[in-house]
Amino acid sequence: MTEERNEPGTLYLCATPIGNLEDMTYRAVRMMSEVELIAAEDTRHTRQLLTHFDIHTRLTSYHEHNKLTKGPELVAWLLEGHDLLCVSDAGLPGICDPGSHLAALAIAQGVRVSPLPGCNAGLSALICSGLDTTRFTFVGFLPKTAKKQQEILKEVCSYRDTLIFYEAPHHLKNTLRQMTAVLGGGRRAALGRELTKKFEEFRRGTLAELLSYYEEHEPRGEFVIVVAGADAETLAEAEESPQDPVALCQQLMAEGVSKKEAMRQTAKTLGMSRRDVYAALLAADAGSPEGI
Repeated sequence: MTEERNEPGTLYLCATPIGNLEDMTYRAVRMMSEVELIAAEDTRHTRQLLTHFDIHTRLTSYHEHNKLTKGPELVAWLLEGHDLLCVSDAGLPGICDPGSHLAALAIAQGVRVSPLPGCNAGLSALICSGLDTTRFTFVGFLPKTAKKQQEILKEVCSYRDTLIFYEAPHHLKNTLRQMTAVLGGGRRAALGRELTKKFEEFRRGTLAELLSYYEEHEPRGEFVIVVAGADAETLAEAEESPQDPVALCQQLMAEGVSKKEAMRQTAKTLGMSRRDVYAALLAADAGSPEGI
């Protein structure tokens, strides 16, 4: 007589609120109570959510820094016949977090993966942006370095789809500078911040207008940036945007920016060091009878 093997459990990818706890679904609350284990990006954050709904399910930590070791352990748990529920700090797991890695591991082992749908910041901002929702591309967070940021922005510059980005408040102004330089300042955009929370706000305009606003007002809260897709006019503007450090610096100074600040912005926009920008200006100055 052969020993009967248990069927694998199910991995549930469960959405959680992005701000307002009333956005939690009835099904998500029930499933969180019924499973034996919840894999959470930040167990302290998720414990607060469980406490609010009087849920006492055991939590385990699963995040970007332990996914390579913890992921196989969680798949082994699923293969033993247990169900597992995975959550991120907010929104849908698998969007800009390691939930996608766990799903891929589970699928590779024949484990059923099922969604528990709910909140998503990107789509919430998109439908309130006033921009085209027919086709869109989710880009998420841009890379940390200016050079890599430019590479991504140049890649999506010609996309006719509406573009969706995530950004933290302390990086917002620099990201808007990069977008203005690469995508074109005249391109329409909408910024949504603190979605579903008390201080939810949408601000709409061109990239240049939005940059100007946040140069004068300190960004607060987490942002979703929704940018209109390319058309003939915006593509032409982007092509005309100077990528040469001297030309960009001169353009900024012509707009009234001090030389020191123009050098700083140019270095950030083009992913160069200030020393290299200064050297380019000196070289141009040496070759020009009137100087810069």
